[in-house]
Amino acid sequence: MAQTNKLKIFNDPIYGFIGTPNELIFNLIAHPYFQRLRRISQMGLSFLVYPGAHHTRFHHALGSMHLMRQAIRVLRFKKVEITEDEEIGLLAAILLHDIGHGPFSHGLEHVLVLDTNHEAISLHFIEYLNKEFNGALDTAISIFKGEHSKKFLNQLVSSQLDMDRLDYLKRDSFYTGVTEGNISSERMITMLNVYDNELVVEEKGIYSVEKFLMARRFMYWQVYLHKTSLVAEQLLIKVILRAKQLLEEGEALGSSSSLLFFLRHNGPINFDEGTLNLFSQLDDVDILAALKSWQSHSDFVLSKLSTMLLDRNLLHIKIKNKPVDDQLILSKKDWVKSNYKINDKQLEYFVFSGIISNRAYNEKHQNINILRKNGKLTDVAKASDHLNLKALSQTVTKHYVCYPKESV
Repeated sequence: MAQTNKLKIFNDPIYGFIGTPNELIFNLIAHPYFQRLRRISQMGLSFLVYPGAHHTRFHHALGSMHLMRQAIRVLRFKKVEITEDEEIGLLAAILLHDIGHGPFSHGLEHVLVLDTNHEAISLHFIEYLNKEFNGALDTAISIFKGEHSKKFLNQLVSSQLDMDRLDYLKRDSFYTGVTEGNISSERMITMLNVYDNELVVEEKGIYSVEKFLMARRFMYWQVYLHKTSLVAEQLLIKVILRAKQLLEEGEALGSSSSLLFFLRHNGPINFDEGTLNLFSQLDDVDILAALKSWQSHSDFVLSKLSTMLLDRNLLHIKIKNKPVDDQLILSKKDWVKSNYKINDKQLEYFVFSGIISNRAYNEKHQNINILRKNGKLTDVAKASDHLNLKALSQTVTKHYVCYPKESV
């Protein structure tokens, strides 16, 4: 795809000027597949809680690439060999790592496209782009899939201490105004090294890792799993499920052709070139336009849920440390059934419960190793004298119940 390399820099509010290091990266950014990320919200529906959280996957991808360039410089300074081809592969892989996200990012993952996560769709996009760019992304694909002989290259893209996480924590903290999530990504990067083909953190960086993990825990419970964001996301899922149900029953629904295609498919989808092009036309705008259309639909459930989201008049939500009492759920269902005049099947869209969980650090999955001055490696949870760090290795599970506010 021919492009004239005119634009050299982006002005980012987090890092300042971000350059386009070579022609390939510039052309990838200019590609319609990547430009679509300007219309994909980075944090789903979190802007309903944090009004500033309107940043996009486009911002995040550029920021992650910027941090990757810093990491490459630091590691080369420490005599870690990264060839020019590997550098291009790293930059392309991190730039495109989220290109497979659907509308509102994680909000509708596994809902619009069943049994397929955004990483798998990202790989489809990268492989298609590789054909278009005549094999220029071979190394990027090898790194993205974790098949490259240098394991640390994949860890820079996808691990518990990758450029993806270092950017989104800092970026999401900035745009939400939640300062407790702010981390010094630059300092973290200067502490990176490679030992025995694995990405490690030098011993003097242990406190930066502690801060990073604590910030991650805080951001998950205070921001990403905030109860209002959670109930809004669940409502959006219910809207899509209801739309799929109505289409199955032969109802007519106003929506874009790309959204309609995925609403009609309730099984596994083969991502050939045609399907990929349809997905590339799908973004937040399709969903918002559909909600505006559906709020006046004759179906009570679809209309009510769509209006709730557009007006931010959401369901009430309670989050508890133990399973929700069945009697509470039954009483809420009785109230809704009586006042909304709906049947048991429709009731499930308005009164429901679920589970959320988070684990800030999983030492069994690509753990973060600290490189001691004596040359030995120690897992950060064992190396740290921070008592809370061991607690961060435990999965925290909470239970929630949602129901209309009128029933309180």
